Amino acid sequence: MAKHVEGPIGIVPALVRSTFLVNGAYADAARERGLTPQQGQLLCVLMPQPFGMGELSAMLGLAKSSLTGLVDRTERNGLVRRAQDARDTRAVRVALTHEGAVLAEEFYADACRRIDELAGGLDAAERETLAALLGRVVADNEAPVVFREPAEGAVVGEG
Repeated sequence: MAKHVEGPIGIVPALVRSTFLVNGAYADAARERGLTPQQGQLLCVLMPQPFGMGELSAMLGLAKSSLTGLVDRTERNGLVRRAQDARDTRAVRVALTHEGAVLAEEFYADACRRIDELAGGLDAAERETLAALLGRVVADNEAPVVFREPAEGAVVGEG
C-alpha cells in the first residue's frame, strides 16, 4: 500500500485516526483467534481477576443487556464462566475458564505486538514521550483499566 504524505495534523484528527489504527490491530488479533474485538476486550479485562457484571458494565461502557449478550456468547464458547459471588449470593461474577485464560494470553500478546508496531517508526525517546503524553490523557480522563500494562521485562515487539 502506498503511503500518503501529508503535513502535520491536529490533536483531534491524530487521536481519531490513531484510534482507527489501534482498533484495526486489535480486531485483526481477535479475528485470527475466532473472537470479536469485544470478546477480546472482555478476556483482557478478566485476565487479572473475575469481576461482577456491574463492574464489567462500567469498565466496558456497555449497557447491561449488551454485556449479558457478550458474556452469554463468550460463555457458550467455553472462554468464561459465571459464578455466584461468595459475598453476595444475588450477584454474579464472571471469570476466565482455563481455555479462556490461555486464549486471553495469546490474544493479549499478539495485540500488544501489533499495537507496538504502529509506533515502529519512532525512536526510543519519541516512544517514551508519546507514552507519557497519552498516559496523561488517559489518567486525566480516568479511563478504565481495560488493557493491562505488559509484564515488566516482556518484549512486546517479539513473539
